Amino acid sequence: MDYDKLAEVYERLEDMPSKLGKRDILAKLFEESPASDLEKIVLLATGQVFPSYSEEELGVAEKMMRRAIEKATGHSETQVVEEFKRTGDFGLTAENFVKSTKQSTLMRRKLTVDKVFGSLKELPEAVGAGSQDRKLNIIAELISSATPKEAKYIVRTALGTLRIGVAEGIVRDAIAKAFGAEASNVEHAWNMMPDYGHIAAIAKTKGDEGLKKIGIKLGVSLQVLLAEKAPDLKTALEAFERSIIEVKYDGARVQIHKNRDKVNLFTCRLEEVTRQFPDIVKLVKENVHADTCILDCEAVGVDRHTGRPVPFQQLSQRVQRKHDIERMMEELPIQVNIFDVLYVNGRSVLDEKLSDRRDEMEKIIKVVPGKFQFTEYVITKDLKIAEKFYKHALEIGEEGVMVKNLDSEYLPGRRVGYWLKVKPTMEPLDLVVIGAEWGTGKRTNWLSSYVLGCRDPATGNFLRCGMMGTGLTDDQFREMTKKLQPLILEEHGRSVTFKPSTVFEIGYQEIQRSTNYDSGFALRFPVLLRDRSADKGPEEADTIDRLRKLYESQKKKS
Repeated sequence: MDYDKLAEVYERLEDMPSKLGKRDILAKLFEESPASDLEKIVLLATGQVFPSYSEEELGVAEKMMRRAIEKATGHSETQVVEEFKRTGDFGLTAENFVKSTKQSTLMRRKLTVDKVFGSLKELPEAVGAGSQDRKLNIIAELISSATPKEAKYIVRTALGTLRIGVAEGIVRDAIAKAFGAEASNVEHAWNMMPDYGHIAAIAKTKGDEGLKKIGIKLGVSLQVLLAEKAPDLKTALEAFERSIIEVKYDGARVQIHKNRDKVNLFTCRLEEVTRQFPDIVKLVKENVHADTCILDCEAVGVDRHTGRPVPFQQLSQRVQRKHDIERMMEELPIQVNIFDVLYVNGRSVLDEKLSDRRDEMEKIIKVVPGKFQFTEYVITKDLKIAEKFYKHALEIGEEGVMVKNLDSEYLPGRRVGYWLKVKPTMEPLDLVVIGAEWGTGKRTNWLSSYVLGCRDPATGNFLRCGMMGTGLTDDQFREMTKKLQPLILEEHGRSVTFKPSTVFEIGYQEIQRSTNYDSGFALRFPVLLRDRSADKGPEEADTIDRLRKLYESQKKKS
């Protein structure tokens, strides 16, 4: 298939507000795609070149893209930077420059989906000396051969900023409609094998029966079973006839795949992190006595001096680390807390009761206390015992507890009430918007990713304590941009700072220590509850003292 046909579909998707409309556009595209291109087209339609579980990344930064546009179009660095400032989108920058380039369209090579997909797939393979130049040449060659519209979407795909409003549910329904399959079967396949390209090929050739047969594959991450939040411990305890209460750790959920001597580690977002945690790989090889298995765990960072858990934000540095792994292993040791098993010695145990899965788990795990162990737990229906255990979980610096149904199966990707989390309720904060970034893709020309500040009563300054980009609709982003734009004091690239004026009421999961913000704290998963500017000025915003007090109280440390 010619790539310009896919670019036209991207444009239609970008302009289509309706989810059903997007589904229909994609379904027609998938139905008409030749079998040889189908998997590539489905992945590209989601803005990907590699499936979600793959550790491969294109590795294209904005600086490299700027240089590629310069090389492909003959424009200077200053011209590209100025155009990007104007558009806020390297895709639009490339489109505009390709339109104006004097290169004859007769000199351009017709791009196909196979050519674009194959070229982008080569990017991670460029390693070692001269790798950056090879990547630059690959991108510049694609842009040089592209029409203006093609250039826009090639650039966005390479940067991971396609943003055409195609969520997983839309792709699922489009595959179902294109090939006459049940959406529930497509969803089952996705939960077991998160690769819509492969799923579309199965749906096309084998239909519903083929989708139903997609099962566990070692080395490919499953979607994890999700928990729901309970209003309180009593409600959670009363939800099940047989319950197990486990400590809810402040760590990173890790899915461990062992296939004899090969170990793969995945996060709950399907990202492979095997290279980042060689210490976990070693623990698995030495202490899991099964040829093949899949374990569900929580990895926790441990302070090497005190032995106490550290906040997730510190652990996330290891999750994101690509280099200097050995030093990070020494600075931040890991504790693995195992709570479920999904597959043992060639057999799926997803349909078995949690109590039976735990029996299987205990048969194959050699516990190394403080390093490689089962989650701390208690089995009880007694509320007093449960409350004592909950208090203990908070006292040791963890988030709360999980209450789980011992008679439940494991349903990948589902939130079905089998697991309930109980955590302290955090009070919302009134914080001032002191900065933002100009958006990209769909949010081009909108201010987003708001920088939040708390008030320092000693100086009157506002100290950064988090960034928030969720909780607003498109209309709200548009209106907030109108409101905030006149308050801009400084602008550096896409980043802006504001005159402190706008107060947001912010919800969040918790407050953590942070060296990234001058307040010394960071809000985890902040979300907008409401705009308080109409009834509250910046001088009434919450102070650094209140953040500190809430931080101390949330952990209830002894």
